[in-house]
Amino acid sequence: MKKILFLCVANSARSQIAEGLARHYLPKDIEVYSAGSAPSHLHPHAITVMSEIGIDISQQYAKSIDEIEDDRIDTIITLCAEEICPVFLSDGQRMHWPMSDPAAGSDLPDKMLESFREVRDQLLQRILVLAELIKMPVGIPSIEFHSSIRVTDLAKSTAFYSWLLNTWPKEWTHRYATFIRPDLNLNMVLVVSDGKQLNHDTLYHLGINVNNKQEVIEAFFKAKDTGLSVFKPPRTTWKGTPLHELWLTDPDGNLIEIYARLTPDELQAKPQNEQPTFLVAGTEDSYAN
Repeated sequence: MKKILFLCVANSARSQIAEGLARHYLPKDIEVYSAGSAPSHLHPHAITVMSEIGIDISQQYAKSIDEIEDDRIDTIITLCAEEICPVFLSDGQRMHWPMSDPAAGSDLPDKMLESFREVRDQLLQRILVLAELIKMPVGIPSIEFHSSIRVTDLAKSTAFYSWLLNTWPKEWTHRYATFIRPDLNLNMVLVVSDGKQLNHDTLYHLGINVNNKQEVIEAFFKAKDTGLSVFKPPRTTWKGTPLHELWLTDPDGNLIEIYARLTPDELQAKPQNEQPTFLVAGTEDSYAN
């Protein structure tokens, strides 16, 4: 993702706000554009609500789709809701973030300004998620997953689970992110907690089943390189169901188990005392129990 284009009809409000937010929050090597199918002018309320959060878009201006070079864009994000979205001919990745035009609601200045703030805040959360996703490296392959979770920071949690599941969410809004993995029969939704206390006592852990011991070890080094929190280093545990396992914590402190089942030959190496076997030298002291 190197060149992003935000599209709506007039290129006066939603796409201009999105362009300003993206330029501010996305990595600086990403080029950001906006345009419309019937461009008008940069709405003054868009300038106002962005200045409220310290971002100046007063030098932006409304542009036609025809001014954008097709081969320069690799990601197109449309923002229309009730209207017919512009068509941009490109082979780039496409996303649709439907939002009502804040200038098309109430004629009362205060109510219209509040509509602009709502659109700004919703776009801000979507772009914060996008910024975190872009920064994440390629995740680990998985063959099994189980989950149910509420989160405090939607952006960071969405990025964490994109790494864990090795896929971006199918869609996300300012309130939730939905992950779909048909090969795992997975439909997982992260929902913001709205300031309510999270019930960690109702969630034991989430788990990813990988193919073998070596993939558990590789996941450990990938997690460390990515700066993720390791709760327990890779070990083979023998009590109960024998597993090669690595434990992480997500941004909300939920436990994440990355595990592989033992082969028949590996099961033959079970020690008499059934104490865990550490799989990476030098990690024995990082977990005492």
